[in-house]
Amino acid sequence: MRIIAGRLRSRTLNAPAGLGTRPTSDRLRETLFNVLAPRIAGAHFLDLYAGSGAVGMEALSRGAAGVTFVERAPAALSVLRGNLQKLGLSEGFRVQAGSVKGFLQRPSAAEFDLVFMDPPYEAEEEYAGTLGLLGGVAGGWLAPGALVIAEHRSSRGRKEAVEETYGRLRRTRVLEQGDAALSFYVAGLAESGE
Repeated sequence: MRIIAGRLRSRTLNAPAGLGTRPTSDRLRETLFNVLAPRIAGAHFLDLYAGSGAVGMEALSRGAAGVTFVERAPAALSVLRGNLQKLGLSEGFRVQAGSVKGFLQRPSAAEFDLVFMDPPYEAEEEYAGTLGLLGGVAGGWLAPGALVIAEHRSSRGRKEAVEETYGRLRRTRVLEQGDAALSFYVAGLAESGE
């Protein structure tokens, strides 16, 4: 894994050992950030289920104002912190150790312009729970016009891992690349259309 573009371009990153964490591929990250390019400079970025931190570190490299990483697995947290140190990053980020649900259920301490989430593909309840929180009671974490991106398994030939809407979140785009897909959600009005 490497940082693809920006001030940290071509710097390598470590990934947690084993199959418990599946890092977002360089190719999929490049696709993601090609879409986010007009929005990334100065953005407040939330990296949920951060794993190695590669997505959030890419955001920092490309000019995000700040990144908050949320991860609960001790091995992944160790690698994430090691990657930040390896890149020489000492500011512009926060690492929150703990569950995504626990983090989002707290009163919002910030508003994020961009939220990326990449739970284990098999953890369907994590997708529904997290997107449900962001589209509902935890919507205070989202800045006006925020974009929420969920990485999930491609739906080709199988049941979709994510829904079209979650409360105020409405899916506007899906990009599929190999076995992976990115669903983009925009925070809109309440489901009643008010």
